[in-house]
Amino acid sequence: MSWFPRPVSPRAAFRDLSAVMRHSSREQRIGAALALLVTAIIVIEFLVDPMTGAPPPEQVTYVQLYAANRTDAEIIADQKKDMLDKIAAQKEQQRQYQKLANELGM
Repeated sequence: MSWFPRPVSPRAAFRDLSAVMRHSSREQRIGAALALLVTAIIVIEFLVDPMTGAPPPEQVTYVQLYAANRTDAEIIADQKKDMLDKIAAQKEQQRQYQKLANELGM
């Protein structure tokens, strides 16, 4: 093959590998086989994973459009309202977790 350097070819590489394997111990061959097996399993998992399961559903994102001529007071009032809604949602979530903890005896 022309793209390999002159002293290297696939046949020469295979002969080198077989020579090394002939002079290695049984434990080294087992270790090499296990290393190749684990690598093959990981590669196969990456190839099979995208084909399994359903694709995630599309997520719709709603954006609230504001008028360009809003005053600073309107912006601050909206921010305060949003902050109160966020705090109420956090308190409700905390209440639900507390209820679950009481049911589980924590």
